Amino acid sequence: MKSIKNSIGLIIILSIFLGCSDVVDFDPHDEYQVTEVDYLQSEADYQAMAVSCYTPTQWLNQVIVVGDVASDNAVAGGENASDVVAFQQIDDYTILTNNSTLQDLWQSAYEGVNRTNYLIGYKDVNLLGNTVSFEGKDALYGEIHFLRAFYYFNLVKMFGDVVLFTDHKLGLSDFGTLQRSPKSEVYAQMEKDLIHAISVLPTSQSQQGRITKYAAQALLGKVYLYQEKFDEAVPVLQSVVDGPFSLVTNFDDIFLLSGENGPESVYEVQYSNGQPYYNWGGITRGQGNLAVQQCGVRGFNGSSEMPYNSGWSTNLPTQDLAAAFEDGDQRREATTFDVEAYATNNPSLNVTYQVAPFKNTGLYNKKYLPRKGQTSGQPELNYENNQRTIRYSEVLLMAAEANLRASSPNQAAAQTYLDRVRDRAFGDQDHRVTATVQAVWDERRLELGMEGDRFFDLVRTGQAADVLGSRGYNAATLGLFPIPQREIDISGLTQNAGY
Repeated sequence: MKSIKNSIGLIIILSIFLGCSDVVDFDPHDEYQVTEVDYLQSEADYQAMAVSCYTPTQWLNQVIVVGDVASDNAVAGGENASDVVAFQQIDDYTILTNNSTLQDLWQSAYEGVNRTNYLIGYKDVNLLGNTVSFEGKDALYGEIHFLRAFYYFNLVKMFGDVVLFTDHKLGLSDFGTLQRSPKSEVYAQMEKDLIHAISVLPTSQSQQGRITKYAAQALLGKVYLYQEKFDEAVPVLQSVVDGPFSLVTNFDDIFLLSGENGPESVYEVQYSNGQPYYNWGGITRGQGNLAVQQCGVRGFNGSSEMPYNSGWSTNLPTQDLAAAFEDGDQRREATTFDVEAYATNNPSLNVTYQVAPFKNTGLYNKKYLPRKGQTSGQPELNYENNQRTIRYSEVLLMAAEANLRASSPNQAAAQTYLDRVRDRAFGDQDHRVTATVQAVWDERRLELGMEGDRFFDLVRTGQAADVLGSRGYNAATLGLFPIPQREIDISGLTQNAGY
């Protein structure tokens, strides 16, 4: 089956989409330049631009790293104290307003907003005033509305009140005129986009990686959960619970290359390396998943039979996370990779590695550990392992939480959903626990460890100060990251509290 990740590799990112970005994916010669009028003349043009709206999802993999490094799940790691400074700041809660990773994530998400806004603006008529009709156009636009909501969701959970615009592509004339909107208004727009997407999207797509009705329902359920709209979350999440998904028996298999877009996948960000990327000046702008390279064991080598590649030893799981798993829980070894134990247990592989990365925990992120056969070209920038963005097990846990916190709680439903997750984790029914809100929150840490949700979960559930206080967490920030200083200097935006 053809995957959208391959289609993304064939799309030239048109200059008309780059109104708010400094990162230009190509520098066309004059003879190849196009104007807006030249496009949106055919179904193929609309399809190509729709795929371009997916592209910035690939650039947001650092949100996953931030979500764990800022929490009790992981530390920044790296070679030394001056390595990956942006993550050291996040790990130590000494974040500067010019943090390069946060600036890049802001820019990437707004690039996505810009592209989706542009295409939505020309749904009915193109720039020449002509209507281009084709079968499936409404469903295609359902994908675009989902993507706009996805970009705004990432912005709001990181920065709180953000600039909301939906009716145009930003241009130079907008600088100095932008204001932050209350996050309640941004959430309302997300809901509007997702409800529209649900109304037109199919339940399945012929091309892997395309947004489905179920993905839109799952994201809407998560948006409701973040706003504590539990009554609204219950029915929309139930639709996904009742969908065609199932839990994979072997948890570790989910994160293999062969496990991509599997029966547990509700939504995955697609990565590829069919056109290898070599630009060290824009390391997140390729089609490969940089987060894979980041979490690998530094200097990891061995015989040809060893399945792993080396990496940069960042985003290291904590011993606290490993200790949170009970004995018999298969998720521990599928989440935390003990390199010393691996070397000891596999003497025939002649394993060597750099013993002590900075802030060494002895553990590495097993879910996205770099593996041989997953990269090409410049290896570090071209891992093709998809980001498992919404899994069925998370939907079950979201549904459990929503049912417990609804105005009319449904304890039985919540218990059933929590049991399903724990039964898979242990391979039996002997480790079930009573479904309470805290039990579901604790289960989210175990099930979704190193998948980027932990910090945002602690913030939205009001646990951040208690859990992270000993690590230096500043409660005055309200769990938000600083608005990039550059945006304040250019547009006069206000800064978040605590910075």
